[in-house]
Amino acid sequence: MERTVVVLNGPNLNLLGEREPEVYGRETLADVEALCAKAAAESGLRLDFRQSNHEGVLIDAVHEVRTSAVGIVVNAGALTHTSVALRDALATCTAPVVEVHISNVHAREEFRHHSYLSAVSDAVIVGCGTRGYAFAIARVAELAEAAR
Repeated sequence: MERTVVVLNGPNLNLLGEREPEVYGRETLADVEALCAKAAAESGLRLDFRQSNHEGVLIDAVHEVRTSAVGIVVNAGALTHTSVALRDALATCTAPVVEVHISNVHAREEFRHHSYLSAVSDAVIVGCGTRGYAFAIARVAELAEAAR
């Protein structure tokens, strides 16, 4: 059975490269997917990469993969700071969850300082730009290997 890391992207991440490039950079979501594919391959994993602007779609995705994925990397965007429902879905995962943010949310607006997801995540990576996704995938691979 092929081991799969799932990368979930939340609202507005489809606008990467266009939306606030001074904060999020000029790389597109397609660039992030390519970076993740490379990182997954380097870790011997298959990549399942998704994005949705809809909370329920992301929750359904978590439900779908919560026991089959080797790990989940999640950049929930603004849902990080608002969604107890997504937090509760991630809490049901049997594999590692790594939360990632492109910008340093702690150096931004006060409302971005709290994450509902951090308490149910095995690691949190912030402020590393899109490279944070590669770090997150590597961490999922390490945690999955340690659990074997």
